[in-house]
Amino acid sequence: MSDVGTAPIRPGSADPVDAPLVELRAVTRTYGSGRTAVHALRGVDLSLDGARLVVVRGRSGSGKTTLLNIVGGLDLATSGTARVAGRDLATLRERERVLLRRETIGFIFQSFGLIPFLSAAENVGVPLRIAAADAREREERVRVALDLVGLAGHAAHRPAELSGGQQQRVAIARALVQRPRLLVADEPTGHLDAETALTVMRQLREIVDSQGLTALVATHDAQLVGLADTVLYVRDGQLSSEPPRT
Repeated sequence: MSDVGTAPIRPGSADPVDAPLVELRAVTRTYGSGRTAVHALRGVDLSLDGARLVVVRGRSGSGKTTLLNIVGGLDLATSGTARVAGRDLATLRERERVLLRRETIGFIFQSFGLIPFLSAAENVGVPLRIAAADAREREERVRVALDLVGLAGHAAHRPAELSGGQQQRVAIARALVQRPRLLVADEPTGHLDAETALTVMRQLREIVDSQGLTALVATHDAQLVGLADTVLYVRDGQLSSEPPRT
């Protein structure tokens, strides 16, 4: 199928400096085998780079989450090539993929995943503790991340003391604290009411613009697509820039 994306693809490029941030070529993902095989992705081409908010839409089971998992290095393609920051994910050892995720990719999920007995600041700082960052640097980066999502005044609050929208913004700050180039968000507003979801999505829009990030966001919420630079559609494991016919 033809390429779908926001940046020109340079076939065969192995230089991380010159390559698009995300490049998928003829990617497939199949679970199982034989008659029971599930073809989650079928020949997906995608190129992403620059400060872009890219929304992925599709019905449940269409392949959205599989696509995000492959882009985020959480899963590997069955065939085809998937590169992030110029690195071919299939050729990396598991530890190398972990380091790539830690240094390049921030993840935001539908469930906030906050640790209930930690404060907002402590939750945001968890990735830096895992990376053994210096305490003073960690404190400053946590402060900056919370400020980016408008929660500098809630640093000491535990999750139970925050609204759902505030908890998701803490989760966004946690994704930002390692200064990633790519944000991968799977239904980040799925547990929020419509007004709060729009607020959170606007926050993501502002962060993409101010930080120069590429964000790939899967959502079922039609009201959020107006904030995107690009809208892509997944149907039966295939990716398109054209909405499916109803």
